[in-house]
Amino acid sequence: MRGKARYLLALVLAGALLLAAGCGKSQPQAQKAADKYPEKPITYLITFDPGGQSDREARRQQPLLEKSLGQKILIDYKVGGGGAVGWSELVRAKPDGYTIAGINLPHIILQPLQQSTGYKTEQIIPVAMFQSTPLGLAVLKDSPYKTLEDFLNAAKQKNGELSIGGSGTFSGHQMGTMRLEKMTGTKFKYVPFTGSAPQMTAFLGGHVDAVFANSDDLVKQKDKIRVLAFAGNERFEAFPDAPTFKEKGFDLVETIDRGVAVPPGTPDNVIKKLETAFLDIAKNPEIQAQMKKEGFVPIAMGHDESVAHIQKMTGIYKDLAAELKK
Repeated sequence: MRGKARYLLALVLAGALLLAAGCGKSQPQAQKAADKYPEKPITYLITFDPGGQSDREARRQQPLLEKSLGQKILIDYKVGGGGAVGWSELVRAKPDGYTIAGINLPHIILQPLQQSTGYKTEQIIPVAMFQSTPLGLAVLKDSPYKTLEDFLNAAKQKNGELSIGGSGTFSGHQMGTMRLEKMTGTKFKYVPFTGSAPQMTAFLGGHVDAVFANSDDLVKQKDKIRVLAFAGNERFEAFPDAPTFKEKGFDLVETIDRGVAVPPGTPDNVIKKLETAFLDIAKNPEIQAQMKKEGFVPIAMGHDESVAHIQKMTGIYKDLAAELKK
């Protein structure tokens, strides 16, 4: 009996030693596997319509990312809810670096502050921010509104009948419209579109009276439109005659900042590898020159700086959202 007990104890000890040896090897093996990232194609979710800013920038990045990372970048569209459909899918994705998504500020901040979206701002882990576009309020060239004052006076007379088109709900475009209403004592009918491409198509077709639009969209349609004011800190180079809202006495500054993010729980080394690839593109002088020519403002924020930027803007928009609800 004692011999059997000693035999069983020996088996237990041997098993424990084998288990310990196995555990000792598992961590290096797991790390080695992680260091090989990426080993297969990466899906890049775009949460707005094809042809919009997010899509065009991802298409510009695609061949450069494939060269840098050595894998195919598969662009997939998850459109709806002003981006919320795609961002909800992102936070539920496996945190292995093989699903990434374009992100927009202030959208990812404003949406969870206003309604149930399927994601929380803090669940979206930024890799990098690479582009900014100030918003401009514009009408068509043949519009009867020649100045911002003309437009605001008409809005007061029509009391909510004038329409302003924007991209998404609880987005920078809608926030700009709401803030303009509050600052000027006016009321507009905000018309949301699923992206900037359908927004501008509707605007050029005369289906809305005006747009709060991204600077690059305004640059592309420069000969067909009149910019009444820009929501920037200073005049926009492509429209030197267009005043800022600040010049007109309204402290209205709204930009759309774009970047890329991964799901919560993504390993640091994976984030770092993606960060390096995206920042190499963002800092490329040729890419920056292309952006400026198209009406974008190039930026290059890494993971840590992007986290800090989102936290800062969250504080600002929390106050604005609370104020607008009063």
